[in-house]
Amino acid sequence: MKTIGVLTSGGDAPGMNAAIRSVVRAACENGMRVMAIRRGYNGLMQGDMYEVNLRSVSNIINRGGTVLYSARSPEFKTEEGLQKALKVAKDVGLDGIVVIGGDGSFRGARDLSLRGLPCVGVPGTIDNDIACSDYTIGYDTAMNTVLEMVDRLRDTSESHDRCTVVEVMGRRAGYIALNAGIACGATTILIPEVEYDFQRDVIDRMKRTQLTGKKHFIIVVAEGIGGVEEMAKRIEAETGVETRATVLGHVQRGGHPTVRDRVTASLMGYKAVELLKEGIGNRVIAMKHDEIVDYDIFEALNMKKEIDLEMYKIAHEISI
Repeated sequence: MKTIGVLTSGGDAPGMNAAIRSVVRAACENGMRVMAIRRGYNGLMQGDMYEVNLRSVSNIINRGGTVLYSARSPEFKTEEGLQKALKVAKDVGLDGIVVIGGDGSFRGARDLSLRGLPCVGVPGTIDNDIACSDYTIGYDTAMNTVLEMVDRLRDTSESHDRCTVVEVMGRRAGYIALNAGIACGATTILIPEVEYDFQRDVIDRMKRTQLTGKKHFIIVVAEGIGGVEEMAKRIEAETGVETRATVLGHVQRGGHPTVRDRVTASLMGYKAVELLKEGIGNRVIAMKHDEIVDYDIFEALNMKKEIDLEMYKIAHEISI
């Protein structure tokens, strides 16, 4: 391939810039021309792109967000939108594209690949919900951000003998909630993958721990469950413990990426370029057992990811 593009799509994730940097530099080192596409598939359809070189991506590895910006694109999901994108790609001379994003972004990459434009997906999402990969870019940074925020909430909760119900991101997945919940010693962790009984798992559990002398509580709730305001009201009414609800929101997407996110993003970006250099598209980069591998996009999108139920069990046994 002579010319490739790189774009970020969907929700931003810390480490995306490290992946962009890796793609650009690996491609340039292999004699390829690189076009940076702004605002995801919207930018591809509109021709919003510019040529980059080795120095274009200097000093971005430490930055959160994405220097290429991101956007969701309903138009791109239509055949008309796809054809518009393909025409722009042909006019510019794109031979392939590295798409950094989540499963929705990968579906777009699949659709382009099926129509003759080879694409390779790189998993960038804080939710860690890409089934084919053990780990996604941004996940570690997000967990550490949640931990820092909850630690601060714990300080004020303890000072006032208060219960704090914290909603964290993750869409329909509970990976952030489960891991951050263990790390912050949450009394209860509620995630979409595990059915729960509010009376048994929250109210009765709090009352039981009160008998051991505990006076402040942290309840971590994945956004796929939600309803933290109502939960807080019910907890206060039934336990007598002053309770506040906090939705951490988009602060979880920001911040400087951790070492793990920078390194993983760099390795994944390099692997994506290696595939395109060989003319291979319709693939998704993944991490399996700490190794960087790749899968067919169709296979990747059809995989199912299971939460670690043993970890969930342990979390509640050690947080009494």
